[in-house]
Amino acid sequence: MTLDAIGGAGAAWLIAALALGVAELAIPGVFAIFLAIAAAVVGIATLVVPVPVEAQIGAFAVWSVVTVLVGKRWYRDFPVASSDPQLNDRSARMVGETVVVEVGIDADGGRVRIGDGSWPARGPIAAAGTRVRIVEVRGGLVIVEPVDA
Repeated sequence: MTLDAIGGAGAAWLIAALALGVAELAIPGVFAIFLAIAAAVVGIATLVVPVPVEAQIGAFAVWSVVTVLVGKRWYRDFPVASSDPQLNDRSARMVGETVVVEVGIDADGGRVRIGDGSWPARGPIAAAGTRVRIVEVRGGLVIVEPVDA
């Protein structure tokens, strides 16, 4: 049994849509699903109206753009709530953390120990060994304040 016997190019597009849908489930990224939708639309259209391969590829490109833009708008208008909104924002996760001054902080700055690393810091004068709280992170610079006794 050949592909022509079960729908030809239309069936091939539907199989591609299924493969893209499975890929989205296996490797979640919320992108392949939009390509799967585009492939399904082209597959159904090709089953109804046989068109040349060039037109199918062009239609897939157009539908891919359309579905991605619709999906982008959807996720902008209806964002997915996260149990940890700062999951991939290391700087935001550090704010409020209490750390130890590694190199005394003076007018020129100093360094603080965060986890297993040393970060440049600015803030009020503090001697090495003093505990301070991170109030802001600007780029790679940590802004600290004294910890109240």
